[in-house]
Amino acid sequence: MDVLMGLGGSDESIKTLRRTIERTREVDDDLTVAILEKPESKRSQEEMREQAEELLDGTDIDADIVELEGDPGSALVDYAEQGEFDQLVIGGGTLSPMGKIQLGPITEFVLLNAPTTVKLVR
Repeated sequence: MDVLMGLGGSDESIKTLRRTIERTREVDDDLTVAILEKPESKRSQEEMREQAEELLDGTDIDADIVELEGDPGSALVDYAEQGEFDQLVIGGGTLSPMGKIQLGPITEFVLLNAPTTVKLVR
């Protein structure tokens, strides 16, 4: 399976990348990591690239890493449309005081507009 994973600059994104790497190793998927441009994030695209390379180093996974510019949700959906990906993986969602999932605007946009199956890692 060809998997595209959207990587922002949050701790949640790093957790999602770790889980995606584990899953990729288990089932031998092809992985592409798309690093999103999020100026408000606490990590830059360069820092996220270094983090992704560090986590992938020492694994037998030969993942492609790309940097996307522009609106994160639109850029990720556009990139997914250009490729032949079987699944798009993103991190997101927090729990409300009532225990229901709350989605941020980027996560919601991707879920509603992606041309392929979306896996939400919480």
